[in-house]
Amino acid sequence: MATTKPGERKLQILQALAAMLENPKGEKITTAALAAKIEVSEAALYRHFASKAQMFEGLIEFIESSVFGLINQISQQQEDGLAQVQAMTLMLLNFAERNPGMSKVLIGDVLMNEDERLQLRMNQFIDRIELAFKQSLRLAVTQGQIAETEVASRATLLSSFIVGRWHRFAKSGFKILPGEQASLHLSLLLR
Repeated sequence: MATTKPGERKLQILQALAAMLENPKGEKITTAALAAKIEVSEAALYRHFASKAQMFEGLIEFIESSVFGLINQISQQQEDGLAQVQAMTLMLLNFAERNPGMSKVLIGDVLMNEDERLQLRMNQFIDRIELAFKQSLRLAVTQGQIAETEVASRATLLSSFIVGRWHRFAKSGFKILPGEQASLHLSLLLR
């Protein structure tokens, strides 16, 4: 019998959960189905996670660390405010496209009947994205690219654009890609 290293099984569970979320039919994910997918008992799942909500928290932590790590890189590497906004927007759309199951977490679809704190955490995630846009847009103000009075409205509009694209991607069964014509739409938004 092969033994797994500490943390390896936990990662395997999260990867299986993410893979199950990629099912376009959107069937409810149960711990029984998840356990069957990775060929362990439900009890084995609960040795690593106290609840299904904790499993979703693990996915949310992955999303947060990935996205905000990339936003920080963009902010450090790109000196132009509007270029930062464009790079962040495209990265957010591409993140969902590369991780289709995660788009259901991003829009809160799979969190509906789970612990309320999970949806609150995703709402805070969107707020943090909007805050990152505001910071880059304020830089654009200092560079004479936009007016200060536009910062909040543009940040809200960009966040709504991204969430809408994620939503459309998930609801289309992952057929309508979030990055489709994104550069054109973004140039219109940032004009």
